Amino acid sequence: MNTFDNQHIWHPYAKIPNEVPAYLVESAKGVYLTLEGGKRVIDGMSSWWSAIHGYNHPVLNKAIETQLGKMSHVMFGGLTHQPVIELTKTLLKITPDNLTKIFFTDSGSVSVEVALKMALQYWHNKRQANKKKFITILGGYHGDTFGAMSVCDPDNGMHHLFSSVLSQHFFVKSPSIVSMDEALADLEIILEQDANSIAAMILEPVVQNAGGMRIYNPQYLLKAKALCKQYHVLFILDEIATGFGRTGQLFALEHVNVKPDILCLGKALTGGYMTLAATLTTNGVSSVVGTLMHGPTFMANPLACAVANASIELLLNSPWQKNIANIEKILNAELLSLQKHTQVKYVRILGAIGAIELIHEIDIQIIQKHLITLGVWLRPYGKLLYTMPPFIITDSELLVITNAIKTIVSGL
Repeated sequence: MNTFDNQHIWHPYAKIPNEVPAYLVESAKGVYLTLEGGKRVIDGMSSWWSAIHGYNHPVLNKAIETQLGKMSHVMFGGLTHQPVIELTKTLLKITPDNLTKIFFTDSGSVSVEVALKMALQYWHNKRQANKKKFITILGGYHGDTFGAMSVCDPDNGMHHLFSSVLSQHFFVKSPSIVSMDEALADLEIILEQDANSIAAMILEPVVQNAGGMRIYNPQYLLKAKALCKQYHVLFILDEIATGFGRTGQLFALEHVNVKPDILCLGKALTGGYMTLAATLTTNGVSSVVGTLMHGPTFMANPLACAVANASIELLLNSPWQKNIANIEKILNAELLSLQKHTQVKYVRILGAIGAIELIHEIDIQIIQKHLITLGVWLRPYGKLLYTMPPFIITDSELLVITNAIKTIVSGL
């Protein structure tokens, strides 16, 4: 443990001093992190699900270096640049064809804030300013800023401390917890009663990520979108965690080809190199919204856009579908048997996501230290032990991760 770090630097979801030590990373290459003292561990987290190509990739390094020689940043108010133009063309090509306009931000949470503001301004400009609430499913997570927090799970999420000051919205049953029919019935009841006060529905498609890696039937998306259309409620999908191949489709919405009114992207957008996010919407929404009073200082940063262009090209030119299908196959073969363990509640696997939900909460400090000795970096939380590895991981490297998970579970 670095004493200075522990006494002065605030880490995410932690206090100072941090009870759980932060391991110092000296370098990273491929799927490996080299920790202080030379210990190498396989990163089974893809740096919070973003480093899909691993670390220190020569193609992505070159994209950054080339752009750096031209300019690292330029304000986006009144100016533009080629990297953002190319990125916009690419994103519009690979996302649903009804999405034609993009607002770039510098983090996933802010892309959600922008989506919510778009929805509110849309209805305000249509002279229905009473439509200022949002509806979502329980168990969701959309970020740590105030608007995003207000649509995260109000009871079992990490933001209950702020519940008294957050805007109050509608929460309905999740198809990851109850049957799809029951979840849809609950949604329709609220829409029928309160649609005149609801601006939009927001949810994570197919997988509720930070809310517990819960997977649900993608048909729910089509039926929920139909209900929203029927009751004149905009439909927002948060693909910040699921976008760019993680679930086995390029975007999770492609499991049923649902078309949202607004789409949020982030995390793997730049291959984990820089922070960048995007909020996409339709001609219909953008024309009504008009001027959107939002403008992050580092909006559409040229370095981030340049590396995003390189990352998406690298992904699309790789056998990513085959790689992710292979990861899913190995995760199933190695982890599904843990469902029989007395301390395991659920095993959930989809694409390059493997999650073990335990009966009891995990002692992160003890488990993480053990994982390091096993040559693996994972970041368990709550009752969840999971992996979301880089797509470039080899079979033998992935087996190191799955064996480590099995070792941890067997010791419980």
